[in-house]
Amino acid sequence: MISRLLVANRGEIACRVFRTCRDLGVSTVAVYSDADAGALHVREADAAVRLPGAAPSETYLRGDLIVKAALAAGADAVHPGYGFLSENADFARTVIDAGLVWVGPPPAAIEAMASKTRAKELLGIEPLDPARVTEADLPVLVKAAAGGGGRGMRIVRELPDLAGELESASAEAASAFGDGEVFVEPYVEDGRHVEVQLLCDAHGTVWALGTRDCSLQRRHQKVIEEAPAPGLPAALEASLLDTAVRAAKAVGYVGAGTVEFLVADGRAHFLEMNTRLQVEHPVTEEVYGVDLVALQLAVAEGAKLPPETPAPRGHAIEARLYAEDPARGWAPQTGALRLFDVPGGVRLDTGYASGDAIGVHYDPMIAKLTVHAPTRDGAVRKLARALERTRIHGPVTNRDLLVASLRHPEYATADRLDTGFYDRNLPALTTAPGGGDLAAVAAALAAASARRGRFGGGWRNLRSQDETRTYGGAGGDHEVRYRPTRDGGYEVTAPEGVRVVAATPDRVSLETAGVVRHFDVTAYEDGTVHVGGHRLTARPRFTDPREQTAPGSLLAPMPGTVVRVADGLAVGDAVTAGQPLLWLEAMKMEHRVTAPASGTLTALHAAPGRQVEVGALLAVVQTEERPEAQS
Repeated sequence: MISRLLVANRGEIACRVFRTCRDLGVSTVAVYSDADAGALHVREADAAVRLPGAAPSETYLRGDLIVKAALAAGADAVHPGYGFLSENADFARTVIDAGLVWVGPPPAAIEAMASKTRAKELLGIEPLDPARVTEADLPVLVKAAAGGGGRGMRIVRELPDLAGELESASAEAASAFGDGEVFVEPYVEDGRHVEVQLLCDAHGTVWALGTRDCSLQRRHQKVIEEAPAPGLPAALEASLLDTAVRAAKAVGYVGAGTVEFLVADGRAHFLEMNTRLQVEHPVTEEVYGVDLVALQLAVAEGAKLPPETPAPRGHAIEARLYAEDPARGWAPQTGALRLFDVPGGVRLDTGYASGDAIGVHYDPMIAKLTVHAPTRDGAVRKLARALERTRIHGPVTNRDLLVASLRHPEYATADRLDTGFYDRNLPALTTAPGGGDLAAVAAALAAASARRGRFGGGWRNLRSQDETRTYGGAGGDHEVRYRPTRDGGYEVTAPEGVRVVAATPDRVSLETAGVVRHFDVTAYEDGTVHVGGHRLTARPRFTDPREQTAPGSLLAPMPGTVVRVADGLAVGDAVTAGQPLLWLEAMKMEHRVTAPASGTLTALHAAPGRQVEVGALLAVVQTEERPEAQS
């Protein structure tokens, strides 16, 4: 019987496992890197052991250190979570050899299925030989053999790009999973990503807990998932469940696992079997009324599952909240999470709380929000509204994108669910939400009210010039002009048609076209202002010349490490628009930095291994100015 459990992971999944352990009366142990010393999962554990270092390769990918930590803390079992070492058979053996209970499948099953190349061979599917790929094979997909989550994955549409993408994917896979093996397979355009949740005991019982649709993805990483997968023909769904069960039985699988498929043209193509708990497991739990972590622990203790799979009920949808900017190439964001507040009625799985810092070392996911409802329509509506009401102060997030995605006709009606959703719809989905002008008015009047409280009223007997304040937001800059009134209120002169009902430093009520709207306002010392769901930045009245940059300057879009520079690139070279110049690694992903225009590289400040902060000057591309036409 497990009495003390170490979770060999971090963040959200560690906190989620700890939650079940508390319900079961199991003591918990966390491990943490130096970067995670103050993290939520460390605070929630009964005990914690430091893994010296910050990078995953120094900490969460060091199986020897994790087992040593478990023994030192008196743990009798290890749960791997997902990612990192969760699908590493050698780590599982090390845990078992140390006399600890391994909360996962047998090492032999991990070896059979955790490597995507070996899993395909087991099912008679041969990957493509990279040396023999031709134009006729394109497009192809380069994938990491170990791990998932979109890391170490590249689409190749042009044959000359294959060698470079193989190298890049291998480097990213090695960084994320400690294994740089990659393979090549045909790329199926715009298929549906459908998976089957399995739970197996050591006595031969196999549960297939329905299907999930995980088609809404960016960079091959899931963003919105739901259960059950809507609109599948009954025969196809039965085939998916049968294939998943056969795969599990073929390798003597024990524990929780997932078999993933790509569905296109009414056919299912096997992708992989993940021999671990999935990020999106909450939607299955909500539909089937089970706790998969509790069942994992029970199976690890030798318990026998009931012969019948639980009956499903209703529909569940999960959205992953990321610290990233979808309008800027999904660039990850860092900084203090000043406020994080989710409304009631929503399941929240997170590794962060208000006041925590989002750093550069790990995945940018802040949280998962999951809802359950009797119908899919009800779940879509409920989750969109919950996200809309969620307060997130700090780095830019994908919250507005999630709301827009859930309400997009293709998704809301399940009319067209496939992995090409964001390729088709991203520009429309990242259009700035309406109401930016009113949000800016609220921000300006809240700031004026705060000043009035500190320095007294601002009304004068002789009319003075309007006060002007400008705020930057997702839709551009918003200029506000206003003046104080005799009765202690304010008159807004721009934008037109706005009447001030009330204004305090933290709440402003405005009337437009006969409708009164209320805005909660929170301002921070760095000039960031959160007004409802809007994130604004107060513009200074005068620009500091020191903050100006030369045209063509390439600034680091995020903090990270320069992992490589394009071969042979040197100052003085001619470059073309879109040409890759260098690659940054941040939050376990590689990000390509390209030339903004055709011209000459006049400066290069990047070198492999250099760590940079956001806004650091990486390079300068000078373009030739076109001479003015002579009159």
